[in-house]
Amino acid sequence: MNLGRARAREENELNLVPLIDVILVLIIFFVITTTFTSRSALQVQLPEASLSDDSAQREALVLMIDADGRIFVGDQEVLRRDAEAVKAAIVAVAGDDRERPVTLRADGRTPHQAVVMAMDALGQLGFARLSVATQQEARE
Repeated sequence: MNLGRARAREENELNLVPLIDVILVLIIFFVITTTFTSRSALQVQLPEASLSDDSAQREALVLMIDADGRIFVGDQEVLRRDAEAVKAAIVAVAGDDRERPVTLRADGRTPHQAVVMAMDALGQLGFARLSVATQQEARE
């Protein structure tokens, strides 16, 4: 019996199956924990409400008002803060489609006059499907 020679024949090999398992678990972890949010150049803090209706936001014209009262129609900022400038910007983005739903995303700290002026401009142009975006209340 030659035991020393049998050990010399054994080849060292690296088992890759556990390494592949760990990598797959990490990939699954990162895919599941990744949050997909819509990024916007303008960050607004939405007022809170108990219910949210996301069905009306499909292909809606988005009017955003930040805390300083600056108004954005789509991605374009309205430079003047009067109703005629807002109406011109809305017509430029929406065209003749008055049946298009409009989502008003105003910061919770926005001056009330800016929100009323934007809603008045939409009403004067004939937009009837207006929804105000809110975020769900934080539950404790």
